[in-house]
Amino acid sequence: MKTILAASALIGTLWLAGAADANAWTREGTVTTRWGTSSFAAQGYCANGTCVRSVTRTNPYGATVTRQGRVTCGPNACWGRSRVTGPNGNTVYRRGVVYR
Repeated sequence: MKTILAASALIGTLWLAGAADANAWTREGTVTTRWGTSSFAAQGYCANGTCVRSVTRTNPYGATVTRQGRVTCGPNACWGRSRVTGPNGNTVYRRGVVYR
């Protein structure tokens, strides 16, 4: 159930992004707290009913998490998949479909 909800949230977010112009984008940033500085870098694009994004986050201790996702929308549904790789190399795959 969590997988379906997570995929639904991802699909909904990317579907809205796909409704806008088919543009590529990038974002980078850092956050500094009393524990140190964390950083992130993200990039993505939307074209022809498909949106793709990739995000890399690094915590103050050097541990990195990478998330890649892709959503495609058709006339009756949106389906997507994502892959998350953690700092120890473990990978989680998710898939989901949302009917509209």
